[in-house]
Amino acid sequence: MIAPAWILTLDCEDRPGIVAAVSGFLAERDGFILDSQQYADLDAGRFFMRVEFKAAGAPFETEQLRTAFAPVAERFGLHWALAESGARPRILIAVSKGSHCLNDLLHRWKTDHLGVEIAGVVSNHETLRDLTEWHGLPFMLLPEGKDAQEAALLAEFDRAGADYLILARYMQILSSDLADRLAGRCINIHHSFLPGFKGARPYHRAHERGVKLIGATAHFVTSDLDEGPIIEQAVERVDHRASVDDMIRIGRDIEAQVLARAVQWVGARRVFLNGNRTIVFR
Repeated sequence: MIAPAWILTLDCEDRPGIVAAVSGFLAERDGFILDSQQYADLDAGRFFMRVEFKAAGAPFETEQLRTAFAPVAERFGLHWALAESGARPRILIAVSKGSHCLNDLLHRWKTDHLGVEIAGVVSNHETLRDLTEWHGLPFMLLPEGKDAQEAALLAEFDRAGADYLILARYMQILSSDLADRLAGRCINIHHSFLPGFKGARPYHRAHERGVKLIGATAHFVTSDLDEGPIIEQAVERVDHRASVDDMIRIGRDIEAQVLARAVQWVGARRVFLNGNRTIVFR
């Protein structure tokens, strides 16, 4: 049996003594640090830290740890969270017709390689119902009409107790109101041709221009379309021999991989918002 562990995450205005205070707090309680990463953004004057630890002696009680750490947090003005490492965030996935990202997430989840719990799948089409239900997950068809659709999506998000909404090729633009309500809790994936090839048939237009790099971007959703803080990106080189179909296939593979990494990292509490950027402790 694996011994329980905890993950402490924090960010605050940078100042001396933060690392010493955290490590001292754990040392006083016979805590054994398994992994510790920190970063000081000198330009923004912000400090970020993620510590994973276990009890070297008697097991900890999570609520007692939170209560004991509160004075440290207050002294340094920390924005912080403490969770058992086995407590996985819950995600709700939104899709349209494209199956590549959803299929990859479901496979990783089913084989216990995603690090989150999937609460269910919502969609504006019936196309992926069979795939979803084959994995034993609930599927919800959203109503027509943008206002009704977003109201139903948000209601399902709340009902499922989801921590994150994952847009796995959900081909709808969220309203500014919904994007604001889910700030820091909604992740999108798109091809990396933006902003050069917006709109329909981007791969066809990229092929016509002889594009040599294909990639994907996973980012937090904001009211600024496709301009939220970036979590992960990847690219693959192509040449003149690549057909449009080749480029689409390569692009879909990269999208699935990049989105899965982003989901895994937020599941492991490795992603921090830092203004228009992110800090990712890989």
